Amino acid sequence: MSMTEQPAKFVDVEESATCRGCQDSDGPERDVEPPEYARQRVNRRWNEILQETRVAQTGVQILFGFLLSVAFTPLFRELDTFDRVIYVVTVILGASATGSLIAPVSIHRFLSGLRMKDEVVEAAGRLMIFGMVLLALTIGCTLLLILRLVVPGALAEVLVGAVMLWFGFCWYVLPMRLRRRAAARRTGESDA
Repeated sequence: MSMTEQPAKFVDVEESATCRGCQDSDGPERDVEPPEYARQRVNRRWNEILQETRVAQTGVQILFGFLLSVAFTPLFRELDTFDRVIYVVTVILGASATGSLIAPVSIHRFLSGLRMKDEVVEAAGRLMIFGMVLLALTIGCTLLLILRLVVPGALAEVLVGAVMLWFGFCWYVLPMRLRRRAAARRTGESDA
C-alpha cells in the first residue's frame, strides 16, 4: 500500500444506522433515536434482567441466610406456636424467592445456544416479577416476626401493613402508573 492510499474504513452497522437520517443536509442534528433491531432489543433486555437479578439475589440471599440462622438462637426456643408458624412460612417464602430469582441463570444455561433468547428473556422476566413478590412477602413476614417480639400489641401488624403498602406502591403501583403514562404519551404522539 502506498503512502497516499488510505486503509479501508470499516463501519459498524450500529454506527451507520445511528447516523443515517440524523442530520438534515442544511440543518442541525435531529433528536432521533436509531431503530432498535430485534436481536439488539433481546440482548439489551437480557442484560437488564441480569443486572436486576444481581441486585435482587443479593438482598434475598442475605435475608435468607439471616432467617436460617434464627432457628439456632436461644430465643427461638421461646417462640410461641404462632411465631414459629410465621418463621416457617417466612423461610419457605425466602427459599421460593431465592429459587425464582436464580432461575433465569439456570434457564439460560440449559437453553444457551438453542436460539431461544426471546423465550429465555420472557420466562426470566416473569420469574423476576414473581420472585420480587415472594421477596416482598418474605420481608413482610420477617418484619412481622421481629416486630411481634419488640413492639407490644397490634402495633407490629399495623407497622408491617404500612411497610407492605409502601412496597406495593414502590414496586408495583408506581411502575404501572409510569407504564400507563408512557403508553398514553405514545398514543398521543401517534394520533398527531
